[in-house]
Amino acid sequence: MKNIRSLMLVSLLSIAAPVAAQEDAPPPRGIWTAELPGGTFHVRLADVSSTSIHEFIVDGAARVQEVVIATSSPVVARFYVIEPITPTSPIGVGQSLIDKTRERAEEALSRVGADEALRAVSKSHPATTHAKTVEYRLQSREDLQSLFDHLQDHWLRNRPGTFRLEE
Repeated sequence: MKNIRSLMLVSLLSIAAPVAAQEDAPPPRGIWTAELPGGTFHVRLADVSSTSIHEFIVDGAARVQEVVIATSSPVVARFYVIEPITPTSPIGVGQSLIDKTRERAEEALSRVGADEALRAVSKSHPATTHAKTVEYRLQSREDLQSLFDHLQDHWLRNRPGTFRLEE
């Protein structure tokens, strides 16, 4: 009887040992981080299911270029640049006047501090704030492309890393 108990105990320990080892093992992949002026985003590389970069027009008034990170969780991260669509003129002089007017308006907003509000992510509560979407607004297409390139490099090579943008 004693031998049967010993055999059962050894059997149970041999079954439990691999389970304990799996729980203590580090995650198979590391973390990718984006540190941006609007906040910080962390994701386990193992949880990234897809990434994309694309461009679209919103209501005929703005052009958006966006990077999307889909994960195995219900959270989706969106990083985007939004630019107003300015009317184009067939005459070069007219277009330069439109461009100069837009530049002056942006400079005036910057001087009074209103540019920060206009450059922040805008959401409609509760429709977009509870949609399990994390959003970050970037200032330039170049910054967005750099973020996407960094993400792709680290995700495809399974290397943890941090992408940083300073204000």
